[in-house]
Amino acid sequence: MLRAFLRTAARARSRASRPAQDDDVLLDAPDDRLAPALVAAAHGEHTPAAALLAATRERAEWEHRDRYTAGLASFARSRAEWLESWRATAPGDPDALLVEGRLTVDRHWDSPARAELLRQAAPAVTAAAEAAGRDPVPWRTALDAARGARAGHAEFERLWAQAVRRAPHHYGCHVSALEYLAAASPGAHRECLDFAETAAQDSPGDSPLRALPLRAAFACLTAGGADDPAGAHRDRLDAAADRAIALSATHPAADPWPAGLRNLLAYVLLRLERRQDAAEQLRLTGPYVTSFPWDQDAEDPLGRFLQVRADVRAAAASTPGTAGSGHPRSGRGGHVRADDH
Repeated sequence: MLRAFLRTAARARSRASRPAQDDDVLLDAPDDRLAPALVAAAHGEHTPAAALLAATRERAEWEHRDRYTAGLASFARSRAEWLESWRATAPGDPDALLVEGRLTVDRHWDSPARAELLRQAAPAVTAAAEAAGRDPVPWRTALDAARGARAGHAEFERLWAQAVRRAPHHYGCHVSALEYLAAASPGAHRECLDFAETAAQDSPGDSPLRALPLRAAFACLTAGGADDPAGAHRDRLDAAADRAIALSATHPAADPWPAGLRNLLAYVLLRLERRQDAAEQLRLTGPYVTSFPWDQDAEDPLGRFLQVRADVRAAAASTPGTAGSGHPRSGRGGHVRADDH
C-alpha cells in the first residue's frame, strides 16, 4: 500500500506544473527523506528511520528532526512493531526514545483522561529531554506534555527556558508555547500576537518561525466567544498573513515541505476574506494537503480541503480578471470563507 502511495506521490510531482485535480491530491504526504523510512517501517524494519533521525541530530537539522519524529510517531500509532524492535535492539538510542516519547504524548492526547495520563508521563518525557544534550526536539515533546497536563506557569516556563537555550528559533517549541499561552489565558489574543510577532522579528529571514504570527492569527480567528478578535486585531492579522505570504514565496511550488504553511495560510486568508491571495496559496501547494487546519472544521480534512478549493476556483471563474494579481492584500473583499459550509 505504501509503495502504491509513493508511486502516486511521484506522479503528482511530475504533474506539478499543471493544476492539481482531485485524484492528484495527497494528504499529509512525506517528503523524499521520510518516505523510505516509512516504507521500511511498514515491513518492520527500523534501520532507515534510525539513520534518518541520527542524520538530523548530527547535522542539527532541528526543524526536519521535529517533523520526521512526528511523522514516524504518527505511523507507529497503528504499526508499532518496528519501533518496539528498535527499542529492544538499542534501548538507549536517543532517536528511538524521541519517537517513543512523541508517540506516548500523541496517544494520551486523545484520551478523555489526557491531563492525568500526561501528568504521569511527563517525568519520563522530561528525563529523556534532559539526557538529549543540545537537541531541542525532546523539549518540544516535554512542552506539549506539560500543556496537556495543565502544568502551572512556573513548570512550563522552566521547560521553555531549557528549550530555547538549545535552539532559540525552533518553530515547534514556539508553537507549543503559543498554544499554552492561548489555552492558559482565553481571550489573550493581544498577548499571543505580541509573543508571535516578537519571535518572528528576532528570527532569521528564512526561518519557519517567521510564520508564527500566522499561527497566532489562526488561534485568534478560530476562538470562540461573543467577542470579535478578528475585528479588534485586523491589521495585525493581515500583517501576519503578509509575512507568511513572503515566506511561502521563498519555497518552490508543489513542494511537500512548505505544504503545512500554505494550507494554514490559505485557511487564514479565507477567514480574512482575502480570496485572491488564498487562491494563489492553493495553487502553490499543488497536490499536498495537510490535515491541519482543515480538520478543525470537519472530520474529513481532505474532503473539506477539496470542497473549499472547488469553491475558491468557482468564485475566481465567476469573477474574470481578479485572480493572481500578486499584491499581498489584493484578495480582500472576497466572500468564500473556510467556514462557509
